Amino acid sequence: METRPIFVLLALLAATAVFAEAYMWTDEEGVVHYSDRPFPGATVIDLGERSHSRPQPTTASTTTATPTATTESSEQTASAYTSLQITSPGPEETLWNIEATLNVSLVLTPALMPGHQVRAYFDGIPQIVSGTSFQLNEVYRGVHNLQVEVIDANGKLMIRSQPNRFYVQQNTVR
Repeated sequence: METRPIFVLLALLAATAVFAEAYMWTDEEGVVHYSDRPFPGATVIDLGERSHSRPQPTTASTTTATPTATTESSEQTASAYTSLQITSPGPEETLWNIEATLNVSLVLTPALMPGHQVRAYFDGIPQIVSGTSFQLNEVYRGVHNLQVEVIDANGKLMIRSQPNRFYVQQNTVR
């Protein structure tokens, strides 16, 4: 068997990977999308670096709208938060005997701005909570999902955390 066609095929695959571009954009509801095709308002993700960290987007040539002063001020407000993480419960953490009360802690950078609120999605059900430390009641044994987001006074999404799955176990009394 001749190996030259295999090497040519591998070289072509490597070349296409080098020249591939990826695009990232956020829709009106704050959901981040990734694609290999341009999208209006998308940013190009540099795929040249192979690292375990999250890729840093650069502005794409596909941006079609020219920002106005109002758009710029709203973008500054939207980008005012740089990170939102759920620190407790930890991802994939198993909690024992919490007596149906879950203590939740968040890290928000910078701090929560006046007029903004935190909305928690516990098992998909939204509820407004008080700040970055709060309790959720009626959390029984099983698998649960938690995600939080910050909304402004008009209900506009400012930032959203990654979904966090955790487990609750209860000891059985015999």
